[in-house]
Amino acid sequence: MSVYLSGIIEGFFGRSWSWEDRRSSIDLLSQGQLNSYVYAPKSDPYLRRSWADAWPRETFLQLQELGAHCRGQGVLWGVGLSPFEAYLDYDETTRSRLRNKLREIDRLQPDILCVLFDDMRGDLPGLAGLQARMVADIAANTVAGRVIMCPTYYSEDPVLERVFGAMPDHYWRDLGRMLDPAIDFFWTGDRVCSAAYSSESVCAISEAMGRAPVLWDNYPVNDSQKMSRRLHLRPFSGRPVGAPNWLRGHLVNPMNQACLSRIVLSTLSGYEDFAGAVRQHCPEGLARLLERDIECFSGPGLDAIDGSARQALLADYGGFDHPCAREVIDWLQGGYAFDPACLTDT
Repeated sequence: MSVYLSGIIEGFFGRSWSWEDRRSSIDLLSQGQLNSYVYAPKSDPYLRRSWADAWPRETFLQLQELGAHCRGQGVLWGVGLSPFEAYLDYDETTRSRLRNKLREIDRLQPDILCVLFDDMRGDLPGLAGLQARMVADIAANTVAGRVIMCPTYYSEDPVLERVFGAMPDHYWRDLGRMLDPAIDFFWTGDRVCSAAYSSESVCAISEAMGRAPVLWDNYPVNDSQKMSRRLHLRPFSGRPVGAPNWLRGHLVNPMNQACLSRIVLSTLSGYEDFAGAVRQHCPEGLARLLERDIECFSGPGLDAIDGSARQALLADYGGFDHPCAREVIDWLQGGYAFDPACLTDT
C-alpha cells in the first residue's frame, strides 16, 4: 500500500516563492509531521509552456539542492510536469522530446512525479485515451516511485467546462479504466476551491475512477483575479477526518505569500488555532496586528481598504522587520499582481 501523502503542492499562478521560501516551508513540513513537497509553480515555463526545453543551469542546480533538502528533512520530493496540450499532437517527435525531459527530471531524483493536465483544452474526442497513453509513457520512463496525474476536469465545478470546453462523455470512467491502477490522480472536490469535502463526494469520484483520489486542496491559495485581493489567513476547517481511509493523500496549494502561508499550514493538523499558529511564526506585536486584521484581509480584502486605511496599515506593519510584515506591505502596495494566465477565477 502506498504511503499516504500529506503536505504542499506549490502549484499556483503568479509570483513565485524564493528558493529560501521553499526550504523554510519544507522545514515546517518535517516539524509538523507532514511528508511531501511538490514543486510545480505555474510560473516555471520549463514545466509548462516551454516544458520540452531544459532548465537554465542555475535553476537546475537550485532544484537539485531543493531535492537534497527534502531528503535531509525526511520529506518526499516531487516535481509537477505540465506538458502543455502535448496530447493534441502526440507524435514520435513529441514522445522523443518528452523522454528527453524525463531524463532531465530523473537527474533531480524525485520520489513523486506529477503529470498535470489542468488548465488545458479538454473538449476533444478520445481525451481520456490520449492522456492515459501519455501517462503510461511517462510512468515507464521515470525513476519516481509515485506518479500522480491531474485530469483536465479535476472537479465537478462547472467553471471548468465554461473555460476549457465541454467534458467528453464518460471522461472519468474511461480515464480510470485506461490508467494503470498504480497511478494516482488529483481531485479538488465539488469546486475548484472547495470550502469543505465530504466522504460522499470523494466516494463518487473514487467509484468513477476506480481508485481513491489525492486531494489537491485549493486553500489557502489566492492566485485568481478575485482571490489575489485577499490574504487567506483563517485556519483550515471542513477538511477530511480519517482521510487515509478514503483518500490516497492531501496536498495543499498555498498562497503566493510563503511566510503567511506557513501560519495557515500550521493549523492543518487541527492542533493549532490561528492565535497559536501566528505566534509560532511572528513576534507578539505583529501577531496581534494579524489577529486584528484577519477578518478584513481574509474577507473583503483590498476592496475594503481605502487610501487612508491603507496608509495606516502600511505604517503599522512597517514597524516590523519580519517577512510576514513585508508580505503584507507588498500585498497592500499591489506587489502580488494577478496573473491572467489563471483562468478559473473564483
